[in-house]
Amino acid sequence: MRTSRRSNVDPFIVMDVMEAARAAEEAGRRIIHMEVGQPGTPAPKGARQALARALDRDALGYTVALGLPELRRRIAALYEDWYGVSLDPARVIVTAGSSGAFLLAFTAFFDAGARVALAEPGYPSYRQILRALDLVPVGIPTRPEHRYQPTAEEIDGLDGVEGLIVASPSNPTGTMLDKPALAALHAAAAARDMIFVSDEIYHGIQYERQAVSALEISDDVCVINSFSKYFSMTGWRVGWMVVPETAVRTVERLAQNMFICAPHASQVAALAALDCHDELQANVAVYARNRQRMLEGLPRAGFTRIAPPDGAFYVYADVSELTTDSRAFAAEILDVAGVAVTPGLDFDPVRGHQTLRFSYARSTEDIEEGLDRLVRFMERRGGAG
Repeated sequence: MRTSRRSNVDPFIVMDVMEAARAAEEAGRRIIHMEVGQPGTPAPKGARQALARALDRDALGYTVALGLPELRRRIAALYEDWYGVSLDPARVIVTAGSSGAFLLAFTAFFDAGARVALAEPGYPSYRQILRALDLVPVGIPTRPEHRYQPTAEEIDGLDGVEGLIVASPSNPTGTMLDKPALAALHAAAAARDMIFVSDEIYHGIQYERQAVSALEISDDVCVINSFSKYFSMTGWRVGWMVVPETAVRTVERLAQNMFICAPHASQVAALAALDCHDELQANVAVYARNRQRMLEGLPRAGFTRIAPPDGAFYVYADVSELTTDSRAFAAEILDVAGVAVTPGLDFDPVRGHQTLRFSYARSTEDIEEGLDRLVRFMERRGGAG
């Protein structure tokens, strides 16, 4: 059977790394996971308990397409709590993870053939979802001196672009935009009539300063968030998006037809997770310890060209002095050291052959062991500093 041209998207390489790590574990090896952007903790206890209660009393059938009204109200309240933004719950749309939100946003706001700008390095599925929808991703090659974030000046240089995707904290770098920088990007995009899409799925996981929401700057934005990262609910597949009031019905019609609704059980758990502050902050404290270990341990292993992350749980390293083939280098690290890391090709198709992403979302003990293994590996390889 023939397949569509639209389906010819690149693989998500980190998933291939996960499979190679799984196969090594099945063969009896202990692998330290620094490849996947997934908390090592389960959903908060309160979320799991709420779902257990709901399973005993409710059939958990379809919800309305926009999501449980009480969950939408509670998400809106989060914006007041975190950012001091008063948000109408009617603008909140619960989705099947952030991936569902990106599908809805790109379909709602762009016609086939539209050009949409995104930072490189950046989350690879932006590019692939855009391509699958017959949209054209336009990479912005960000620079280390700007901590791998796009600048307003770079937006000024774009022609024929109808949208801009910004992520802060970013995957794979963990770097953030402060409020003036985010406002400047929004102003540059607005001056060119670009749709502004703000990926905020790592909000809540920040270290020395608060992440800024695009909703602090304008209502004329599409904000996407998720329960996967800060709320430690990756496999539950529940997220949300905030859109201008005028776009709600458009997105609702698409959601009705594409998804019917986000998983009801996950919405129940997500509602309870929003009140599990102490447990979630304890997770962030672990990430903060892990971050410090990484900033000390990676240079000790010879990975010195890094931008210290402001949030999320990643370190992005330039390894051009060590390799010109990051995929082969990552495979060597997995094979010899038993540490799974992600080649930069996922995040930057042009320069990613000389970069690696290290995730520190697991336990501190795992991170310390992984760093020790990396030091020993690089010493044997002749590359440790």
